[in-house]
Amino acid sequence: MKVEHIQPFVSAAAVVLREELNLEVERGELWVAETDYTTREVTVLIAITGQLEGTVLYGTDEAMAVNIVYELTGERKVIYDDTCESAIAELGNVISGRAAVLFETQGIQCSISPPSVIRGRGTIISTVNITRLVIPLKTRLGELDIAVALRENR
Repeated sequence: MKVEHIQPFVSAAAVVLREELNLEVERGELWVAETDYTTREVTVLIAITGQLEGTVLYGTDEAMAVNIVYELTGERKVIYDDTCESAIAELGNVISGRAAVLFETQGIQCSISPPSVIRGRGTIISTVNITRLVIPLKTRLGELDIAVALRENR
C-alpha cells in the first residue's frame, strides 16, 4: 500500500464535504488498522478495480448520518433510517467518484463499485493482505474515517 494512494480520497472528501454540506474538515493523524474489524456504527464499502485494486471504507456514527440528512434536506430525523443510509452511501459514492477522477489525472485508471453499507461496529471486513490505512476527518457534524486498502493491479 502506497501512502500516495490515500491523498485523492482525502482531497475528494474535503471538497465534497465543503461543497455539499458546507463543512470544514480537520484531518486527523494517519494510522494503520491492526485488525479487520469496523470501528464505527456505519461503514460504506466501495471496491476499486483497474490499475489499482482493493477497497475504501468510510466509517462514521449514525448521528453523523442523521446530521447529514438534516443539512441536505432540512428534515430532522429522530433515528437513523433508510434515508440516512442512502445519504451516507451516496456520500461515499461521490467521494470515491471524485477520487477516481483525481487518479485519472495522474494516469491511473480505476473504477468504483456501487456502495455497500455495513451496520454495526465489529464487523469483519478483510482486505486480504492489503494494509488498511485510516485517515480520520473531523467536522462539526461528526467524524468520518476513511480507510484505504489499495494495491497496484498485477
